Amino acid sequence: MTSALEQFNSFARGKATKVITGNRCVIYTRVSTKDQADNNMSLVTQKKLCEQYCEKQGYEIIGYFGGTYESAKTDERKEFNNMLNFIKKCKQPISQIVVYSIDRFSRSGANAIYIKEQLKKQGVTIQSVTQPADTSTSSGRLQQNIQLIFSDFDNELRRDKCVTGMREALLRGEWIGTLPMGYDNLKVNGKRKIIVNELGKKLKQIFEWKAKEGISHEEIKSRLEQQGIKIATQRISDILKNPFYCGVLANRILEGQIVEGNHEKLVSKELFLRANAIKQGNPGGYKIMIPNDGIPLKHFMKCELCYNFLRGYKAKKNQQFYYKCGTKGCACNKRAEKLHEKFIEKLDDYVVNIDEVRVPILKKAMMDIYQKNNANNEDAKLVFKSQLKEVNKKLERIEERFVNEEMSQEIFEKFHKKLKDERDEIQANLNKPENGASNPEKAIEIAIHLASKLNTLWDSSDYHQKQKLQNLIFPDGMTYDRKNDECRTIRTNSTFLSIAEIMRFLEDGQKNNPDVESGLSAWVEVTGIEPVTSCMPCKRSTK
Repeated sequence: MTSALEQFNSFARGKATKVITGNRCVIYTRVSTKDQADNNMSLVTQKKLCEQYCEKQGYEIIGYFGGTYESAKTDERKEFNNMLNFIKKCKQPISQIVVYSIDRFSRSGANAIYIKEQLKKQGVTIQSVTQPADTSTSSGRLQQNIQLIFSDFDNELRRDKCVTGMREALLRGEWIGTLPMGYDNLKVNGKRKIIVNELGKKLKQIFEWKAKEGISHEEIKSRLEQQGIKIATQRISDILKNPFYCGVLANRILEGQIVEGNHEKLVSKELFLRANAIKQGNPGGYKIMIPNDGIPLKHFMKCELCYNFLRGYKAKKNQQFYYKCGTKGCACNKRAEKLHEKFIEKLDDYVVNIDEVRVPILKKAMMDIYQKNNANNEDAKLVFKSQLKEVNKKLERIEERFVNEEMSQEIFEKFHKKLKDERDEIQANLNKPENGASNPEKAIEIAIHLASKLNTLWDSSDYHQKQKLQNLIFPDGMTYDRKNDECRTIRTNSTFLSIAEIMRFLEDGQKNNPDVESGLSAWVEVTGIEPVTSCMPCKRSTK
């Protein structure tokens, strides 16, 4: 007969605690480092004692997990998670996880207790061979929780001890961790010595180029590639900002303190500060150039022969401005007024004549290019951000394991460098200038208006506006060929290049074709559209 209360079962709250009375179990073994896994019998011993315990208790072993080196500081462990997933999905109910000791299960304190409680809800308990506890009673569960908390406390003590030792080493001027690019470790009379290697001697040029010529990171990258050295742009920035190269140690462990290092210096402190645009009291004694309307092409125009930037000067004899290559023995020297004429001639190649008939067609073609080029930009950015997040997690994890002495320095340096290179490459992709614009129609309209008067606008602008305009149209600068007396472009902003080519197409004998718009659509190739709204001169309105 059905009980009267059973009619109210659908209104019951909560769930009955799951109790598994079976004897099935899994065994989990682990060590903290690869050296422990390779060079001692700890894993074998753990497994053997766990099997003996299971045999004594009458447990049926369903599976083995671990058997390798995994940090127990965090619970993001491959084998550990495989075990939890196996228990959850296994068709045969599992009632026990057998470990050699509680700290083999986890050393993450409160989080380990949480995992233990979640397992309990599935009817699974943790049994330690060397620290047995009756988890069916509240006192037994308290005992096990205390053991997990003490494992976490022991981890913190280890970390504090390790960090204290590392801080003391840094305060003595001794570097810890991975060496920056350009350095090697040597042992001299049993003592560690950090020296500059052959690559480091070449990297010294980065600081000299930045301090003396003020060139961009892209230009530095290009020059290094010509010497067979490939470095990401972000990596160049890291090198320039790392005081290790001038003999100064900076580390998070020092908590904001700066220490003089014992290693070999790559550059002087004065050169490092100059390369980072820190001119306290002008310590290097170098001359700071004042912007001059007479020489706007300095640090923009390069000598075709030696590929160094032209510098500007004023001749004492005739009081006229000149451009001259700074390379000793190079005869590249040109009167500024004449070189400006050559530059304006090159600008003329990108000046277009606009009218009411062609402008709508030009705008539509440019919009087509923009939309095709930017269709996948957002998706790509999300992918890079996701990759960067994962790599940063891995870097934090590997640094934590090294600090906790769960990883040898050799293994740490190998994988830390690999992950940093991967992070730098992803960051470089994220830092690339975005082609997207909040109002592409307006940006295209500004670009077309600007393209109609590039030469006259540059000629009538002041020093800063000229530099912004010339760098906008020719992002990598230009070269001057003294022998043939001509300026040559390295790379042209694709927006203005596309405008000029489309207008030439419209003017090239097809302007009377009634289907010129269809022909143009077939001709247009997917091209990058670079930003134009950042240029100051383009904000002028000359009707």
